[in-house]
Amino acid sequence: MIATKRNYRASFILDNRGKEESVEQLIEGVKKVIAEVQGEVSAVENVGRKDFIRVTDKKLTAAHYVQIKFSGPAATPALLREKLRLNSSVYRTFIQSA
Repeated sequence: MIATKRNYRASFILDNRGKEESVEQLIEGVKKVIAEVQGEVSAVENVGRKDFIRVTDKKLTAAHYVQIKFSGPAATPALLREKLRLNSSVYRTFIQSA
């Protein structure tokens, strides 16, 4: 049986405080994780550094936002969230169907 692919748009907030990696390297790391969970990246948009409207951590008042469009099976978003859950470079993840 062939699994149908769905299109998704994911927004990530990346935290590179205290890390030597650049934002581009963090984005490449996220793209690798998407490939590990059988996703195919179609577009990447680096939105840039933005201030938070509501600050939850006084040490982190702004971060880099990235939007990635990808396709994959229906289980891909749950697997992606689970893989990125312990990644300290990814502060927040929001995935929606496109």
